[in-house]
Amino acid sequence: MNAHKSGFISIIGNPNAGKSTLMNALIDAPASIISPKVQTTRHRILGIVSGEEYQMVFSDTPGIIDPKYKMQESMMTFVKESLKDADILIYLIAIDDTKIGDEKYNQKIKGHQVPLFILINKVDLSSQEEVEKAVLHWQNEYPNAKVFPISAKMDFYVKETKEALINELPEGEAYFPKDIYTDKSERFLVSEIIRKKMLFQFKKEIPYSVEINVEEFKHTEERIEIRAFIITERNSQKGIIIGHKGNALKKLGTAARGELIKVFDKNIRLELRVKTLKNWRNNDNYLKRFGYNAK
Repeated sequence: MNAHKSGFISIIGNPNAGKSTLMNALIDAPASIISPKVQTTRHRILGIVSGEEYQMVFSDTPGIIDPKYKMQESMMTFVKESLKDADILIYLIAIDDTKIGDEKYNQKIKGHQVPLFILINKVDLSSQEEVEKAVLHWQNEYPNAKVFPISAKMDFYVKETKEALINELPEGEAYFPKDIYTDKSERFLVSEIIRKKMLFQFKKEIPYSVEINVEEFKHTEERIEIRAFIITERNSQKGIIIGHKGNALKKLGTAARGELIKVFDKNIRLELRVKTLKNWRNNDNYLKRFGYNAK
């Protein structure tokens, strides 16, 4: 029998490169929310893939940005943490990217002493000629990296990527029980699903200035009962989320409940309320309360 292998694999990249789609494809489960909008991922989310002789712990991180307020500073701290403890590093780029967005991270990646994978995502949106050109470009930029063209959405070359990652894992025992696929709680998954539906329903700033706080999550024989607060920064945002005669909030609740039923495979009672906490994205106490580990 071969020695057991395990390791932390950090997925970093430019905003909207498809990091969450990639991790969900690699673990074959919805640990991270997926949206066509940038800054969808706010936290560091672990996705776990286990076999008899290996365990891969993927780390989905926020896209690399120049932070404008304290919540985004905390988001970039999650990226830095994932770089520190990575046994393997994945930098995910879109097919039309020609450079890594932040030069500081570019230098950190080049100086990292762990196996590096440059994954060129969304190749289903490009031609064979453009894919070959992109692969050559990134091989020249990172001669020590393994460069793979993939489509996380279409599941193209995901299986082969997973096998290549397993080959690079160091020997070691499993970090987590083999029957779980994420380190996040059920409450966290509920909050992410509600936030995902907000990203699709509301425009402009609204989805980026809210937080979801799940205050009650209770299993009964018949159903799961959930009460969650949507936290806004301004009363004007609260009014938009509730909508005329509460219609916008009802629409959101219906969409979120539908996905929650699929995820938990059980009837769901979902109660949504809206509360204003002014300037919460720059308030250390609120950020700590919502899991952003503010300093």
